[in-house]
Amino acid sequence: MSTVDLTAADFEKTVTGNDIVLADFWAEWCGPCRMFAPVYERASEANPDIVFGKVDTEAEQALAAAADITSIPTLMAFREGILVFAQPGALPPQALDQVITAVRELDMDEVRASIAAESGTGPQD
Repeated sequence: MSTVDLTAADFEKTVTGNDIVLADFWAEWCGPCRMFAPVYERASEANPDIVFGKVDTEAEQALAAAADITSIPTLMAFREGILVFAQPGALPPQALDQVITAVRELDMDEVRASIAAESGTGPQD
């Protein structure tokens, strides 16, 4: 599957409606973004079960601001609607593969328990 453009109108629905979503925040004028684009595209073709989205920070300034994007490219990974990874900078192919593997292998019950413990809403030990 190739990458899809994400906008403020469909970002939340995409993130919450799919198991794993990667979002690349980028801009046309950004050199590192242009270098990362083919790496990201190849990963999207190699992992058809994952949604690979791209957010043009120039066209989607409000979405970029809501996501607290201060540097591009920034890659975010969501699993079951939960942000589990966010990092600025263009990743080489091997590092992107490592992120994908790590996101796939997450124990989401542990992630939710950790979030609940941090927010004080989960069961207390």
